[in-house]
Amino acid sequence: MPKNKSHSGMKKRVKVTGSGKLLRQKAGMRHLLEHKSSKKTRSLSGTTEVAPADVRRIRKMLGG
Repeated sequence: MPKNKSHSGMKKRVKVTGSGKLLRQKAGMRHLLEHKSSKKTRSLSGTTEVAPADVRRIRKMLGG
């Protein structure tokens, strides 16, 4: 039986930490930043954990 391929798009979007947590970027920082407040922009920066409801599906996409 052939090997399963991991989802290329998901590989680029999610990072797996050493302890096995999934990290992702926050949405809303790509464009239209001019009208967003500095407070909003700062809160959107950095990474956050993937929601528990999505973890199982994303792990499957990553081949785990």
